[in-house]
Amino acid sequence: MTERAVLYVGLIVVAIVMIAALALALRRQRGPLPKPLSAATSIAIGFVTNFFDTLGIGSFATTTSLYKFLRFVPDERIPGTLNVGHTLPTILEAAIFIVSVAVAPATLLLLIAASIVGAWLGAGFVARLHRRYVQIGMGSALAVAAVLFIMVNLKGSQFGLTGTALGLVGVRLWIGIFVSFCLGALMTIGIGLYAPCMIMVSLLGMNPIAAFPIMMGSCAFLMPVASLRFIRFNAFSMRAALGLTLGGIPGVWIAAHMLFRLPITAVRWLVVIVVLYAAVTMLRSAAHEASAGRASDEVPAESLG
Repeated sequence: MTERAVLYVGLIVVAIVMIAALALALRRQRGPLPKPLSAATSIAIGFVTNFFDTLGIGSFATTTSLYKFLRFVPDERIPGTLNVGHTLPTILEAAIFIVSVAVAPATLLLLIAASIVGAWLGAGFVARLHRRYVQIGMGSALAVAAVLFIMVNLKGSQFGLTGTALGLVGVRLWIGIFVSFCLGALMTIGIGLYAPCMIMVSLLGMNPIAAFPIMMGSCAFLMPVASLRFIRFNAFSMRAALGLTLGGIPGVWIAAHMLFRLPITAVRWLVVIVVLYAAVTMLRSAAHEASAGRASDEVPAESLG
């Protein structure tokens, strides 16, 4: 069995497990049917967020923002709803890109495996890192990388960002494995995989589109583990999660076929948008945590008696 076939079998298995778990949870949570407007809104959110997720923007931040703006899901149920609702669309993303983007099978399997191992083994170490400093470092690095991509597109400069390879060998492969391990570990403290993965493959001389099956394959195997825990403890909104899934699947399908029609320069501009978005998001989160920390350190005057 080839490496690509192993990945496909794995995706089928996790998809079947997720569908079975959702079916059992749905039986436990039977209730009145949602109102048409609520159901349509839930499906629309799933379509939009997974459409942009397929383009590399990510879905968690956008979905959370919409939920909070519309007061659609209680805050304590948002993390579980995100994982449960976005898992099947993410598995579909991985299946589409693994078969459509001809990344060397060994490279694809090893980088995905490294990120999964990183998420499992690296969690203990990463949990001890100061989240704000990691966000500042990653955000700053992504901002610099976005500037380099802009220079590549506007001036034709190289900077190692114009590669067309679809596989890695030798030292570059080992570097890719190590970086993927680190990115998988950083996911455990909320540092997204997509934008850093795009930068990694580009710096290693690969075609930027090669990042899509790598990053989506990694998430497709990581997300079901968290989702099953949320389902087990009923820590999610079933109606909202079903909306994400039902709207997300066609959103993924449409976005993927649009992406395949883009020329390489357009893909690089897409990478610029994704990386800048991730950089700004990380730096804003770091600033928010810093201000929250300062506020908690302040002692009210009336307590100084």
